[in-house]
Amino acid sequence: MSAASRSAAPEDRGLRLVTRLALGIVVVTPNIVGAGVVLVVAAWVLPLGTLVQDDPGALLRNLVACGGYLLAAVVVGSVWGHFRMRVPPPPPAGADERVVRKHRKRVRRVVLRGPLRLATVQTVLWAAAIVLFVLINVFASPRLGLSVGVTVALGGVATVAVTYRLVERVLRPEVARVLNDRPPEGRILPGVALRAVGSWVLGTAVPLVGLLLAAASSLVLGGYTTERLGLVVLVLGGVALTVGLLVTVLTAVSTAAPILAVRRAQRRVEDGDYDAEVPVFDTTELGLLQAGFNTMVGGLRERERVRDLFGRHVGEDVARTALENDVELGGEVREVAVLFVDIVGSTRLAASRPPQEVVEMLNAFFAVVIDVVEQHDGWINKFEGDAALAVFGAPTELPDAAGCALRAGRELARRIADELDGMSAGIGVSAGEAVAGNIGDTRRFEYTVIGDPVNEAARLTEAAKEIDGCVVASGAILARAGDEAGRWQVIESRVLRGRDEETELAVPTENAPACAAEPARVERGAPSLG
Repeated sequence: MSAASRSAAPEDRGLRLVTRLALGIVVVTPNIVGAGVVLVVAAWVLPLGTLVQDDPGALLRNLVACGGYLLAAVVVGSVWGHFRMRVPPPPPAGADERVVRKHRKRVRRVVLRGPLRLATVQTVLWAAAIVLFVLINVFASPRLGLSVGVTVALGGVATVAVTYRLVERVLRPEVARVLNDRPPEGRILPGVALRAVGSWVLGTAVPLVGLLLAAASSLVLGGYTTERLGLVVLVLGGVALTVGLLVTVLTAVSTAAPILAVRRAQRRVEDGDYDAEVPVFDTTELGLLQAGFNTMVGGLRERERVRDLFGRHVGEDVARTALENDVELGGEVREVAVLFVDIVGSTRLAASRPPQEVVEMLNAFFAVVIDVVEQHDGWINKFEGDAALAVFGAPTELPDAAGCALRAGRELARRIADELDGMSAGIGVSAGEAVAGNIGDTRRFEYTVIGDPVNEAARLTEAAKEIDGCVVASGAILARAGDEAGRWQVIESRVLRGRDEETELAVPTENAPACAAEPARVERGAPSLG
């Protein structure tokens, strides 16, 4: 194989060898069978015996001509069909882009118009057969020449129709190869309506025309005995049924296959698989349907990707609410619970370790935070450096938002202690009324929660860093919680920094005996917000 061939894309190399062999079989075999049927009908079924009484050599002459022409037609048709479906070798690597495009266009034209190209070859050969057999018989008997010519013509039309459908089926993988590279912009071959009408004409009307001509010949010209007419009707009727069924089945399959492919892909999309794609292998409006489905799924795939990224940035509940409703600036007063978590000693951590290691530790920390918060029906409103703010009860209401936040606080403290060696964090949990909504400008805004519970949770985080267990809740959230409140115990009251009134500090019951206030063992000041 040359370097040029190795470097060429698969769609540049024309038809594969296995496809060419299959085409040879589906083109040659039906034509040989069709020629045999025409020979039997003309020589032994139709009542042509009286027409050749004055020319005893007519039957032998026709048999010899049929055998010789059939052999020549197979050879000529095979060679001609090969060249009709042949494309030049792909251009060498580094060839001019215009040359490459021209070659690909040639491959595309050959593949997509393959059925018409091969049907043209067969039509010409059958037309030549009509002329040949009319000429070798018309001088002995004009009626004999006409009868043989009509028989050959009807046999040729039926054979070409069957072969056309078989070629379409064989070329389907090659059509998919070139159309998936560049989907069709319009139908390439006759459309679905013409395909259906053509199926009736070629598969039903043409064989029935043979029966009608036989009946007309019997009525006008005579020469049919009762037995002979019965034989003619029986044979031509059988041929009509066989050919009609074959053409109808092939047409039905070629019409249904693209629709079934789209339906299978549609079921995958319904199940959430947005990577589903239909191979485009039809050259009619059905091919446009397949290409349009792929375009639609591509749009859904992109929309889902944007939705996924949107959800990762703002939270699934916020993203779903934004997509399902009109987004407006402003907010509403909601009863919410808030959990604030902040790493202990983050400043020293950043100063003493390489940046990459700090990022990895933060990612591991936030992975635990997200997992716990989502398990308890909350969402992360924002990451702020080494801290995170989680909200429960907005934008989606929760029956027991306070209880969910308290459970998340206890679980988060336990998992940080068990899973994150050498790292601790203060956790503050509060609840109350707050304004929840879109804050910013029409050009850039975010969904957030603003109010006293947020401020209180941040201050409780400072207090949590000073006591054993590193998680503290306010008395306000205990008053709003359900059964979960029984798992917490108030240990003291104090005025938190920046506030005027005392706040009751509660810790999980199992931590209460060891939660006497200890000397400050952390950096003082507000939690680091970045």
